[in-house]
Amino acid sequence: MSTGETKEARRDARNTWLLSAPALIILTLAAAGPLLIMLVYSFLEPGKYGNVVWEFSTGAWVSTVLTRDIFDGTYHLADAHLTIFWRSVKLSLITTIFTFIVGFPTAWFIATRSARARTALLFLITIPFWTNLLIRTFAINQIIRNEGMLNTFLLYLGVIDEPILIIYSDFAVFLGMTYVYLPLMVLPLFAAIDRFDMRLIEAAYDLYASRLQVLRRVILPIVKPGIIAGSILVFIPALGAYVTPRILGGGRNMMIGNFIELQFGQGRNWPLGAALSVLLLMIVAIALMFYVRAANRDAPHG
Repeated sequence: MSTGETKEARRDARNTWLLSAPALIILTLAAAGPLLIMLVYSFLEPGKYGNVVWEFSTGAWVSTVLTRDIFDGTYHLADAHLTIFWRSVKLSLITTIFTFIVGFPTAWFIATRSARARTALLFLITIPFWTNLLIRTFAINQIIRNEGMLNTFLLYLGVIDEPILIIYSDFAVFLGMTYVYLPLMVLPLFAAIDRFDMRLIEAAYDLYASRLQVLRRVILPIVKPGIIAGSILVFIPALGAYVTPRILGGGRNMMIGNFIELQFGQGRNWPLGAALSVLLLMIVAIALMFYVRAANRDAPHG
C-alpha cells in the first residue's frame, strides 16, 4: 500500500470515529453511567431513610449471600436471598426450555406454509406486542385466579369441585412469563427455519435416517443460531422480570427484580439493592458468555 493510500485510510478511519463519537458518548453515559453509579453505591453504607452514606463498606456484598445474627454477631447463609436467586434462575431456565418446546413446532409450522399464510401467522404472533405488558399480565391473572375464567369453566363442567389454586405460585409466574416471552422465541426460530433448505431432509431420508436422526443431526444443527438467539431473548428478560412475578406471584413468590425494587423502596437499603443489581448483571453476562460459546463451538475456524 502506498503512502497516499495509507494516509487516506487513516483519514477515513478518523472520520468514521468522529461520526460515531456522538452515539458512543450517548451510549456510554446512558448505559455505562448508571451501571457505574450502581457499582459505586454497592460499596457504600446505607442511609437511615434511604440514599447512601459516603463511607466505604463491603457490607452490601456480604449481605447478598450472608446474614448477621443480631444477638451474637455470627454470619449465616442468607436463605431468603439464595431462595430468591434460585427461584429466578430456575423459572427463567424453565421458561426458556418450555418456550423452545412450544415455539419450535410453531415456527416450523409457520415457515412451511405458503407466503400469504406465513404473513398472516406472523401477524398473529406479533399482536401481543401491541398491548402493554402490564395489561397482558393482568389478562393472565383474570384467567387463572380463583374466580377466573379457567376455574369458572371447569366448575361449570363439573370437572372440579373447588377452584384450583394457581395464582400466587411459581407455576403462575412460569405460565405468565411463557405467555409473555413466547413470541421472542418463535420469531428467531422462524427466521432460522425460513432459510433452511428442505432438500436436506429429503437427502437424509434417502440415506435411511429416521425422523429423530433427521431432527437431531440435520435440522437442529442448522437452526442452532435461531435457537441460541431465541434463548437469549427469553432468558435474560425473564431473569430480571418484575411485572409478571409481582402480579402473578404476589409478595410470597418474588424474583430478583422484585427483591431489588424492594431494597430501593420499602427496604431503604440502596447499597444492597445496588449490589444485587450488579450481581444480576454478572449473571446475565455469564449467561451470554455461555450462549456465545455454544454458538461458536461448532463454527468453522481459519
